[in-house]
Amino acid sequence: MYKGGILNGELNRILGNMRHTDCICIGDCGLPIPKGVEVVDLAVKLGSPSFLEVLDVIMEHFEAEKVTAASEVVEKNASLYEEMKARFSEIPIELIPHKEFKELTASCAAIVRTGENHPYANIIMQSACIF
Repeated sequence: MYKGGILNGELNRILGNMRHTDCICIGDCGLPIPKGVEVVDLAVKLGSPSFLEVLDVIMEHFEAEKVTAASEVVEKNASLYEEMKARFSEIPIELIPHKEFKELTASCAAIVRTGENHPYANIIMQSACIF
């Protein structure tokens, strides 16, 4: 039995197949999923697992060169935005209107759905080259 890292097989496979410039989205439980985009649904109940819990685990195994979030997070979920900025202190967070963010998710390799139930708890990370 696999004893470390990410235990979810689908998520492990997706991260293992990410290449430079591929994008992955981590979203709250209300984020619409475009047809044709793979979903790893981790939501168990409202709030669990949280957006930050999932983000932190993924960040242990994923190197981002670009990060995008909805501009509404700054005002509507300021504490989460501060947490995002702390985690991505070396990478500027591009802020775009939520409507554009939702459209951008269609180009993601996958969307990881969390149980997060606070507004605008969504992020798109573009994969970096690790060498």
